Amino acid sequence: MNIARNLERSAFHHPGRPALVFRERRWTYRELDRAASSLAAGLAGLGLRPGERIGLHLPNWPEFVLTYYAASKIGLVPISLNVVYKPDELGYIINDGEAAAVVTAEPVAANLPPRRDLPSVRHLIQVGGQGEVDFRSLAGDPGLRAMELDRSATAAILYTSATTGRPKGVMLTHENVVSNTWATTHHLRMTPDDRGLCALPLFHCFGQNFIMNALLSCGGTLVLQERFVLDDFTAAIGVHSITLLYAVPTMYILMLGSDMARWDRSSLRLCFSAAASLPAEPERQWKERTGHDIHQGYGLTECSPFASYNHDTAFRPGSIGTPIENVEMKVMDPATGQEVADGELGEILIKGPNVMKGYFRNPQATAEAVREGWLHSGDIGSRDADGYFYVVDRVKDMINVSGFKVFPREVEEVLFLHPSVKEAAVLGIPDPVRGEAVKAFVVLKEGATADPEALRALCRDRVASYKVPEAVEFIAALPKSPTGKILKKDMRKPQ
Repeated sequence: MNIARNLERSAFHHPGRPALVFRERRWTYRELDRAASSLAAGLAGLGLRPGERIGLHLPNWPEFVLTYYAASKIGLVPISLNVVYKPDELGYIINDGEAAAVVTAEPVAANLPPRRDLPSVRHLIQVGGQGEVDFRSLAGDPGLRAMELDRSATAAILYTSATTGRPKGVMLTHENVVSNTWATTHHLRMTPDDRGLCALPLFHCFGQNFIMNALLSCGGTLVLQERFVLDDFTAAIGVHSITLLYAVPTMYILMLGSDMARWDRSSLRLCFSAAASLPAEPERQWKERTGHDIHQGYGLTECSPFASYNHDTAFRPGSIGTPIENVEMKVMDPATGQEVADGELGEILIKGPNVMKGYFRNPQATAEAVREGWLHSGDIGSRDADGYFYVVDRVKDMINVSGFKVFPREVEEVLFLHPSVKEAAVLGIPDPVRGEAVKAFVVLKEGATADPEALRALCRDRVASYKVPEAVEFIAALPKSPTGKILKKDMRKPQ
């Protein structure tokens, strides 16, 4: 088994169809596969061996796609590196993963640590500019085929975003990625006629597996953008007749705030959201203004990432849907270890061929995360009588006010009802009497105003008094990861 075989299969069946589009450049499947094979031969010529790790420190450029598949063809393990990380962050991941090579690009290369601080790296390859090894020089047999690997062999390592402590390297096997890719194409009913727009980072599991690997496995077209720029993104939908819209909640909120009458979305057949919880009010507004439901997917990097989907046949607003093909989910009481009844809250657990091999050289963390085959998500949620799952919040984000549990998302949903509120994030702050109190950080819509007391009054009308924010702080923007996930840990830091 080898994930690169999926690209080779598409090249065999659809050689002349468009595979990848970036700016003015287009690759057919035949061209993309041959370019990846030539690069694979060039990497092998450097003496890189199957099982060794190769860091991909690349923006959303075609070189990321090519290097990922080239590495897979010869059994190298790509380590995805966040291009906005600073030298200390990158150095930790490269050294922890013992990367034998790193591929970088001129615009981001300066963020890498000094060469002397990367002892495992034998080859530093650069796209553009003056690097040790010129990416363009790596060429060889364009007919090279992907080697056969055991299904349990590590296909990729993606480091967690480290909401607490140091990031951990999630090892996904070829079986993990192939099974998850199949589930994605199956549930989204993807065909070679699909064209997906990707402005989400390929170094993230959402962009890498759910978008890139799935589209190139089904013979569709991957339209790649370097980053999310609202006007460019919405214009591309019409220019490229996009059928699959991939976005995170923040992107949907920004699109709703734009002049939607100016962009052509007539080609869209499915709108998808993942990576963070989708607030109910933007979900309702999107349906009202576009006629499209926003289909939510749920999962973690540790499960490749797809675990549940809303929905093949019976869409249910507000839900993350039901488990995908061959995957089981349940809700467990963290205190007792017992499964809870439908409608009751607990931790969501996941089991199936999508669950990771483990954390790279971290058996203790692996044992804590995966127990008896069940991945403990760290998400609090519930299941209804029809088997639909709902996410309430992260376990670590729960606020304890005088012994009462407050889930931030419940308060955030109320704040979104105010017409001036663009975004909101709620977290716990220390309180000498109650242990914790609720604080809301609010971003207002452009030109809008709101009074903190008015927002607190809105909450008092809809939630219990202990859930009402003790304080409301207006800020220009919420800190976010490259995939739009709100970084509450950054808001907890002293200002």
